[in-house]
Amino acid sequence: MNMRSLIAGAGLAALMIAGWAIFVREPAQIATTQQEPGQALVEVALPVNLTDKEQIGARAFDAKCADCHGENAAGRDGMGPPLVHIIYEPNHHGDHAFHLAVMNGVRGHHWPFGNMPAVDGLTNGDVDTIVAYVRALQRANGIN
Repeated sequence: MNMRSLIAGAGLAALMIAGWAIFVREPAQIATTQQEPGQALVEVALPVNLTDKEQIGARAFDAKCADCHGENAAGRDGMGPPLVHIIYEPNHHGDHAFHLAVMNGVRGHHWPFGNMPAVDGLTNGDVDTIVAYVRALQRANGIN
């Protein structure tokens, strides 16, 4: 192994550790705060205006997602993570990831909430509106 390979490997390891610090450690700190079960995990600033699609998504989110992910996707202590969080930014969890989560459920991996079950009764169009709403909330909170 030459010196160039060792330096490249060390750089890659440093990037992986930095990524872990951002995407894994931070949510665990939020999720383990001492709150009453069901309380919001993050503060969420609301968008000034929602498009028609985002308004429809807000209603669908309230009906199918808010029980676990909280009002305005702020998460619920002991129940589900906030979707208004850097982990769910479009470059890390693209829109298709939300569709897969609804269809198949998700094995718990970023947060200590356990697995997310699949969500029945939503069409792809419904999920598109929910994603539009979540993305509007994220943008209003500086997550692009």
